[in-house]
Amino acid sequence: MENKEILLVADVFANEKDIDKEIVFEALESALAAAAIKRHDNQISARVKIDRTTGEYKTFRRWEVMAENNEIDGDLEFPASQTLLEVAQMDDSDVEVGDFVEEEVDSVAFCRIAAQTAKQVIIQKIREAERKKIVEAYKDRVGELITGSVKRLEKGSVYLDLGGHVEAYIARSDMIPRESIRIGDRVRGYLKEVRSEVRGPQLFISRSAPELLIALFKLEVPEVGEGLIDVLAAARDPGSRAKIAVRSNDPRLDPVGACVGMRGSRVQTVSNELAGERVDIILWNENDAQFVINAMSPAEIESIVVDEDKHSIDISVATDNLSQAIGRGGQNVRLATELTGWELNVRDANEADSLNEEEVEKTKQIFIDQLDVDEEIADVLVEVGLTNVEEIAYIPVEEMMEIDGFDEELVEALRSRAKDAVLINAIASEEAIETSEPAQDLLNMEGMDEDLAHEMAAKEIITMENLAEQAVDDLLIFSGVDEKRAGQLIMKAREPWFANGEGEG
Repeated sequence: MENKEILLVADVFANEKDIDKEIVFEALESALAAAAIKRHDNQISARVKIDRTTGEYKTFRRWEVMAENNEIDGDLEFPASQTLLEVAQMDDSDVEVGDFVEEEVDSVAFCRIAAQTAKQVIIQKIREAERKKIVEAYKDRVGELITGSVKRLEKGSVYLDLGGHVEAYIARSDMIPRESIRIGDRVRGYLKEVRSEVRGPQLFISRSAPELLIALFKLEVPEVGEGLIDVLAAARDPGSRAKIAVRSNDPRLDPVGACVGMRGSRVQTVSNELAGERVDIILWNENDAQFVINAMSPAEIESIVVDEDKHSIDISVATDNLSQAIGRGGQNVRLATELTGWELNVRDANEADSLNEEEVEKTKQIFIDQLDVDEEIADVLVEVGLTNVEEIAYIPVEEMMEIDGFDEELVEALRSRAKDAVLINAIASEEAIETSEPAQDLLNMEGMDEDLAHEMAAKEIITMENLAEQAVDDLLIFSGVDEKRAGQLIMKAREPWFANGEGEG
């Protein structure tokens, strides 16, 4: 009877939990072994073997074979479950340290197994098997859309029921800010990670990841799902605004129009799924400058200046379009930066033109003063793209010789004077750090320290306004400033630009 009960239990658990019957047999063996050990006051070690066909089972008491140097004061540490090598080899000369010797003992009757012991072992084994099965089922689905109903809410985090006893977790940081979620709601998210954990969640879903936006367009726009249109990048301010870059693989197909849909139906469906997040659909372009212009939509760009070395672009817009280009709280330019991968700096076109002219005149005057040349030569140096004496000091002679009207004597003279000027400037810069006085607003600015303020002042960054006009790369020359801190300082300095809520995004 006991044997039939074991087979029946294995069948029932395997079918109800949809797990391998071998897992259930192993759990039953562990439960029977635990009961046998408990009967001996938890001193011994035991193993139970169940015949998978007949249900018959045997119990074996086990001793681990130990080396002599593991003795403690002449005795084994656990004599009830250990034996010395020399003793074990009396019965089996092939036994080695680390092996187990066994002896069959009376088995505990299956009907007399303590319910709690059997239940706990079996349930634990089944849970482990179920969790492993979930990981195996979902590990190849990372990157897919997952839909489930809200099972419970905990401190802003959400647990989803995916059906079949499968649960997924959305951390508070992966939720859309201020989104209203209630128990029972159907929620869709992006499966970003599957982890094998002993306890807690294993499936991690995000509703704030840019990848969710791309996945939704693949779902809602057939042309994207079929590969006729590619969504190449996405940037999000979750719950507020987003941008996606699209490209058509069919010249007859308008990728922006296809993603917008008839009367905006497709993009509106995506927006509704993301708690009203407004989505700008941007036409991708292989020309980086044109792509940036498209990404700054709806702002109209008057001109741009690309700096390949710094991987940054200065963007000039009309005065009345400046707030729209920047966006509320810098949102538009921030999303465009994330979408394109370029560091974007937005400026008033009138001021930019004025600055460019001033910079040209300033550079010419530096050449005249520091290289002791006339205005004609200074004009030539500026026209060929040279912007400072350092470039002239170290530019290859061959390149300088290619400039019309320059001979070897002139080139050598210019390079020699430039090297002298570089040395003098370096000495002057050191002295300037000690004597330059930054403005009070720069000194008092959050994130600024006195040493850095004086170092910036030596480079003519005297006020917060001066700092606001800098790019991240411009600040990396200063001590203790990395890209993260540079970005934080610049955004802090730009806060007055947005103080009155300017920049309708």
